[in-house]
Amino acid sequence: MTAKRVNYHHGDLRAGLVEATRQLVEEKGPDRFSVSDACRAAGVSTAAPYRHFGDRDEMLLAVCSDGMERFHALMTSAVAGKPPGTLEVIHDLGMAYIEFATSEPGVFRLSFGIAREHEKDAEIIERGKRNYAILLTQIAAHYGKTAIDEQVLDRAFALWTMVHGLSFLLIDEKITAMDLQIDIEAMIWDNTRRLLAE
Repeated sequence: MTAKRVNYHHGDLRAGLVEATRQLVEEKGPDRFSVSDACRAAGVSTAAPYRHFGDRDEMLLAVCSDGMERFHALMTSAVAGKPPGTLEVIHDLGMAYIEFATSEPGVFRLSFGIAREHEKDAEIIERGKRNYAILLTQIAAHYGKTAIDEQVLDRAFALWTMVHGLSFLLIDEKITAMDLQIDIEAMIWDNTRRLLAE
């Protein structure tokens, strides 16, 4: 496989390079693409990226940042128009997490993996906190609370680790390899009920 040629309008070089990099991240993984690969896919010279990015890692950070925006949109959509704090809305947030991971496994690995210097990037940290805050707010509402206390933090972390681990099992095809017949949606429902029972 090779990344599809990216078309972009004149003056939108940055967006074209970010999209080319995203495609390569999905195809090869975040650690196996080169700047020249992205330039080839975007149809630009190898000098072009340096008008907008200092190096390869900055291109990956841009892909990560854009991915977290799409993830935020999925989570926002999951809660839109629903009574806050219901088991349904918290279940739907879990399903949105799975959807993002399985539809963009390369970007998911990039965004949530240990690789790179994400923990030092203020924008990435802020977007991560904003996404997590959606879950915290819904769990607080479930318990009828206006503040994020220890109970809310504990339950949110338990739910997050459940869907996060499940996401990696899915994109690594471990469940398929072991021929496990798992109803993902039912599992998330069951864990949501169980973890929020107290």
